[in-house]
Amino acid sequence: MGKSAFHDSLKALEADIQYANDLLLGYPRDKDGACFQMRLSYGPGATLFLFLVQWADYHLAGALGLLRVLVYMTYGDGKTTMSIYERKASIKEFNSVIFPALLQLEKGITDLEEKKQNEVYAIRYKKKEKQSKFDVEREEECGICMEVKAKVVLPNCCHCMCLKCFRDWCEKSESCPFCRGNLKRVNSCDLWNYIDEGDIMDIRAIFKENLKRLLWYMEKLPIVDPDPTHVSYEPCRS
Repeated sequence: MGKSAFHDSLKALEADIQYANDLLLGYPRDKDGACFQMRLSYGPGATLFLFLVQWADYHLAGALGLLRVLVYMTYGDGKTTMSIYERKASIKEFNSVIFPALLQLEKGITDLEEKKQNEVYAIRYKKKEKQSKFDVEREEECGICMEVKAKVVLPNCCHCMCLKCFRDWCEKSESCPFCRGNLKRVNSCDLWNYIDEGDIMDIRAIFKENLKRLLWYMEKLPIVDPDPTHVSYEPCRS
């Protein structure tokens, strides 16, 4: 992979960030109407070491901290906090948390998916009526790390695990750890939230909760101290 391939991978990342920004404009904060926006930025030391990783794609540069995503606010009057008050996210955080969460919010849950989820829940709850308290507690555990956590459901085979274990597992395997079903085409935005019988909510409530969690996550990202010697990132040109 040469410089042209590295350049192409950066253009793809820029396109994802721009698409994410378009989606974020539809989710203003309640308290002030401000919207999150993001931009690609060089990390410390990028001008010295970036040329060493241009034989790979942007993932290596991101893993080494040479590239990052800066998060700022934009207001209705056109003012922004860009270069004044920004937060930073790693390339991995953008690709594995922020962007998939936005795609999931955009996609929502279709009527067919909702019907399929309801069928799965009905079977599970009927089964629980015959289970002991110990068996119910066991079912609420993640089947990989054995901890009681919020879980996600695989859309094809309906097996459950916590989100961290799903991401860790997908880095080393493309099959379900329980039934060996294919996970190659399963993305984070395709997952269902595992909810218990007492936690069933309507789709609008789930959407609001997912949006609230995403905005809270972005608000808690570390703050970037302005660096007058920092070289600005210039978007790739065609």
